[in-house]
Amino acid sequence: MSDAHLAARSGPLESAAMKPELFLPEDYRPAESEPFMNERQLEYFRRKLVTWKQELLSQSAETIDNLQTSARNVPDIADRASEETDRALELRTRDRQRKLVSKIDAALRRIDSGEYGYCEMSGEPISLKRLDARPIATMTLEAQEKHERREKVHREE
Repeated sequence: MSDAHLAARSGPLESAAMKPELFLPEDYRPAESEPFMNERQLEYFRRKLVTWKQELLSQSAETIDNLQTSARNVPDIADRASEETDRALELRTRDRQRKLVSKIDAALRRIDSGEYGYCEMSGEPISLKRLDARPIATMTLEAQEKHERREKVHREE
């Protein structure tokens, strides 16, 4: 299979791995003085997203192990209720992690397509501070606040 076929079939993690490694100093942080979303900034955010995804997947595996080992028959009704509550909480956490992994994958695709770092509503650059704090952000802070105000109005109607 050709490299083009492999790249077309692979996801963001695999395509990122196929690119030549870009040197980034360990203490590198994107700066406003640099051109916005240059190669170094994109690589910085790609690595941040991939690391975050790996951490979530690792936690997810731990959750599955915990759920499997805790699936025992507890005779005391109070202990059983407590265990069921813990299990429900772990499942909710796992579901949130699954959704987060999906958002991370979408952000990695935006990096690959050149759309990363730009607001999906206005097309304006998203601040580097916002992206550093929330690398899956798809809107500027102003657009996000406007979007949330609109959602709140629609919920109240």
